[in-house]
Amino acid sequence: MSTICAISTAYGTGGIAVIRVSGEESISIVDRLFKGRVSLCEAKGGSVHFGRIESGESREVLDEVLCSVFRAPHSFTGEDTVEIACHGSMYIQQTLLQWLIDAGCKAAEPGEFTRRAFLNGKMDLAQAEAVADLIAAQSKAEKDLALSQLRGSVSTELANLRERLLHFTSLIELELDFADHEELEFADRSDLQNLAAEIETKLSALMGSFRTGNAIRNGIPVAIVGAPNVGKSTLLNALLGEQRAIVSEIQGTTRDTVEDTLVLDGILFRLIDTAGLRETSDTIENMGIERSRKAAERAQIIVLVRDNEDLRFKIEDFKFSGTVINVLNKSDLKVERREARGERICISAKYGDIEPLKREMVRIAKADMQTSAVMLSNARHYAAVTRAHEAIVRVQNGLQDGLSGELLSMDLQDCLSALGEVTGQITNQEVLGNIFSKFCIGK
Repeated sequence: MSTICAISTAYGTGGIAVIRVSGEESISIVDRLFKGRVSLCEAKGGSVHFGRIESGESREVLDEVLCSVFRAPHSFTGEDTVEIACHGSMYIQQTLLQWLIDAGCKAAEPGEFTRRAFLNGKMDLAQAEAVADLIAAQSKAEKDLALSQLRGSVSTELANLRERLLHFTSLIELELDFADHEELEFADRSDLQNLAAEIETKLSALMGSFRTGNAIRNGIPVAIVGAPNVGKSTLLNALLGEQRAIVSEIQGTTRDTVEDTLVLDGILFRLIDTAGLRETSDTIENMGIERSRKAAERAQIIVLVRDNEDLRFKIEDFKFSGTVINVLNKSDLKVERREARGERICISAKYGDIEPLKREMVRIAKADMQTSAVMLSNARHYAAVTRAHEAIVRVQNGLQDGLSGELLSMDLQDCLSALGEVTGQITNQEVLGNIFSKFCIGK
């Protein structure tokens, strides 16, 4: 493979920038431009060297740099790699990049460094995707989830299941090789039934974890719902600390959902302010109310806001699967708390007295996160695990119906194939191209 180079730090001017070079000729190419006490070609792996970057022809000094040398296979990509830390001037970055290309490097494509790490066996595909998630993490919870997957939490779980299933599949294939001897049975059907039941249970748990894992990755959806003028938009503004939504005493002011994000205790929440729920003949407002209902149906947390004037609104009118937080707003008006109707939290959104609500949102989110040690957060992984689950259910049904080993083998192969797609044991160039094209250049 060719030697590639790219700026690995964020685009723009900064204190320092890092240019990464990887490939068989990476050390020799950088050494042509680097002038230090020792030649990089003679440097040990894992060493850092101070020196100057000079043009090969004019001997123009571009910058003083630090070069970190990594020798294969002990590098991120598994190849010889040099990381050049220079000053963060855009001129210096672009000039150095051009000099490297002139010296024999090729400009890296998006995600090409991580793709090489995958192809060289430094990580599997699920771990490679976790690299992108770690870079994009906006909260501690998202960072922790991505780091767990980078360390192999999902990969290890699926690899163990696949390895055990592969053993039985091999035994059934062996039976098919001796089809003339129908009395031979290498794969004990009762043991296979027990294993299939165990795998089905674990795959079901992984599928169930996707809702929470995906919410951590994209923000836990929190729908703020209630009747008009109970303070929903005021509450959204108070949570965000800015005037994000229009506040008015006129009913029906909010006619569409308004969304923004908030980080509490390291957890990313996606707040959704909704239109007030009421009977109205206004066509546009009714469209907003319908969107409010759909937002509540999809939300993981529903903040149901009421005040002393709101006596008709019923949460039973909703179809939802999320956890409801009953909130009594306008506590500054000395509204009595009505325990009989289920209110548990009194707040004043107008005066920013909302800490009890924040604590409850965090408590619910953390409780959901603790339901599974291993979580799926990637839609591609979820789709593959779902196919694996469908296949193992077919295996269970086939065992109960006494299907032949040949038919069982087909379903077992489908399950193995789906599990292998997650970690990249079974993949194709189109899938790889689609995954790594979403990475930033330089990673």
